[in-house]
Amino acid sequence: MAKKVISIAQNATGRNTSFRDVSTGTKMTRSQFVSKIENNQYNDYHVRIINKVKTPCSNPDKSERNNLG
Repeated sequence: MAKKVISIAQNATGRNTSFRDVSTGTKMTRSQFVSKIENNQYNDYHVRIINKVKTPCSNPDKSERNNLG
């Protein structure tokens, strides 16, 4: 099953900053997406702390095509 969120913007360091839920069209900031993951609204994703910043990550599976990008 394909992931339902894609990254639509990055900052200069390559950190994903903006996301879109492709099934609803909803756009989210990184912090909004993190909050929704933490509230169990996106079960195919988890949050990692990278350089002291909460960062959304897709759960691992066998496909490389459905990463956040």
